[in-house]
Amino acid sequence: MGTLSKLRRLVLRDGLSVRQASLRLGISRNTATKWLSEPEMVEPQYPVRQSAASVLDPYKEQLVTWLKADSHRNKRERRGVKALYEALRAMGYGGSSTPVYRFARRWKHEQSHAPKNVGFVPLHFELGEAFQFDWSCEYAFIGGLRRRLEVAHIKLAASRAFLLVAYFTQTHEMLFDAHARGFAVFGGVPKRGIYDNMKTAVHKIGKGKQRSVNARFEAMTGHYLFDPEFCNRAAGWEKGIVEKNVQDRRRGVVREVTERRWSSLAELNDWLQRACQDAWQELAHPEWPELSIADVWQDEASRLMPCPKPFDGYVEQPIRVTSTSLIQYQRNRYSVPCEWVHGVVSLRVYPEYLLVVGLDGRSVRLERHFGRDQTIYDWQHYTALVERKPGALRNGAPFREMPQPLLELQRQLLKHPGGDRVMAQVLLAVNLHGLEEVLVATELALQAGRVSAEHVLNVIARLKEPAPARLEISTPLQLNTPALANLERYDALRDEQEARHE
Repeated sequence: MGTLSKLRRLVLRDGLSVRQASLRLGISRNTATKWLSEPEMVEPQYPVRQSAASVLDPYKEQLVTWLKADSHRNKRERRGVKALYEALRAMGYGGSSTPVYRFARRWKHEQSHAPKNVGFVPLHFELGEAFQFDWSCEYAFIGGLRRRLEVAHIKLAASRAFLLVAYFTQTHEMLFDAHARGFAVFGGVPKRGIYDNMKTAVHKIGKGKQRSVNARFEAMTGHYLFDPEFCNRAAGWEKGIVEKNVQDRRRGVVREVTERRWSSLAELNDWLQRACQDAWQELAHPEWPELSIADVWQDEASRLMPCPKPFDGYVEQPIRVTSTSLIQYQRNRYSVPCEWVHGVVSLRVYPEYLLVVGLDGRSVRLERHFGRDQTIYDWQHYTALVERKPGALRNGAPFREMPQPLLELQRQLLKHPGGDRVMAQVLLAVNLHGLEEVLVATELALQAGRVSAEHVLNVIARLKEPAPARLEISTPLQLNTPALANLERYDALRDEQEARHE
């Protein structure tokens, strides 16, 4: 239409010939003559070109079927166009890959720009009514390494107050810990929780709203007294408040997280809590722009259910101890007391540590590691074993992590025959007197140059011996003439003693 409008102005208004006007506009003179022959300005119509039959035509229906099936799969499971081309060749397609690539690209473009027939209804929540929960995958530098993080987003549906908590994995104990942190920050518990069908909560999806819920997740909801609700399949808009929170926080809080360096995950989560609470003060509420999120949250906090003590959200499982006094969990090995060798212990998994309970009722707490193929030793777990096998001290892997004073004592003792048995006696004293006392006694023995178990044990006994109490005697007697120091009497006694010997 723009070219036709210019053509009419050049010929009918400015008086140019059709030839001159067509040259200036870059169109055919016959086309210009045909357009000007119309009595009114009408949009030009072009006949639909009938393309020649393509070698791909017999296979287009099958190719569309494959493309539709892949559109419903996870991105990692979708086949590339090259794989589809190879499948067509196996069916007898003899053409090149270019028509296949062109057809697939055009089909995907049409699907992405197809009109959406389903609309959405705006949602409204009362104060204290519900919260929404979701996970997102982010990356940050922690401890000098770029680590993948599973970030829990928990957000109040009415006031829009939110909290982000980062973890290394997305498991049950992380889910329970995120709820405990969120309810503590919000100052209470809403009446409903809205989730998608995450595997840490839902075992099986039934018809409609029927769900087979994990028993530990049910225990958590019963502890906090809120009702869990799960969205329909592929219906993320049902928890659109927290879905939008994921996108908004990536442009703000999470972006700053990726730009900084963190020494530990605990440091990162402390900063995240402060950053979220600071954002409450700065962000306006979407329904009441004159109020901030913090202002609306203050009203909602008074309508939340009271927050009980945190749910003890551990995951428990039995596990067998190996002959080297190790247990294995998530591709890492941890040492436990050697008395539990070949036995079955109870492993309770928490977000930051592992609690191992033996059959004798004794428990040990182990720091949890999220790397792979690591072996984490505690040399004190093997002290009872070296009493029977003192030779294991020479090359025992756990004893390489002893404190420096004990390593130095071991180095000097192993120079002499029987030094391993002497070192075993020192290590056994740790169970009796405690590590701090043994370390102090070892340092004193090394300073004195006496490296023996007897000397170390003697120093420990002297350190643990209570100081004598000062004895004060009260008497009614008073000295009228106090005693005076007279050194001349010592000289007289000495002279008298010499005279007797003469």
